[in-house]
Amino acid sequence: MTLPLTSPLGPTIETQRLILRPPVTEDFDAFCAFHADADAMKFIGGAVSPALVWRIMRVLAGAWALDGFHMFSVIEKSSGQWIGRIGPLYPHGWPDREVGWGIMSSAQGKGYAKEAATACIDYVFDVLGWDHVVHTIAPDNHASANLAKALGSYNQGPGKLPDPYANEPVNIWGQTRDEWKQRKGQ
Repeated sequence: MTLPLTSPLGPTIETQRLILRPPVTEDFDAFCAFHADADAMKFIGGAVSPALVWRIMRVLAGAWALDGFHMFSVIEKSSGQWIGRIGPLYPHGWPDREVGWGIMSSAQGKGYAKEAATACIDYVFDVLGWDHVVHTIAPDNHASANLAKALGSYNQGPGKLPDPYANEPVNIWGQTRDEWKQRKGQ
């Protein structure tokens, strides 16, 4: 199945190798595969059933409808495959506005997360007008910490998430819009 390249919920962002757009119904099977991927889900809640994935997708779509932003579906241009979800989020009780990420295990190690996260950080600063961004990362999630460093973020210390994640340790990584623009030479 070829996935739609646009969504009625929000913008489409195109990078060199990726299409980022809000989720659509046709993404469901790929979302299920992602949420069943124990390696991909290790630090973001663990593998879950299709019934829960259905609810998760609708939360994302609802956030787009209510807030005008949330995770984008990440589509690989060359194959048309859904490979993950990356984007801005700010759930109730969250430590701050975040750009978060999750990529299918089969698509990891190819630079897709950095490419998509870079586009999302540009989006939150240039379009949404945020003045800073964070990434909440488990202390032993070295791959995400390395991505945060590659994006120019730095560890700002331990943080606390709301329920149901209140007992999960996280570090808050982040940077300001000025730091982002300076690093990019803008």
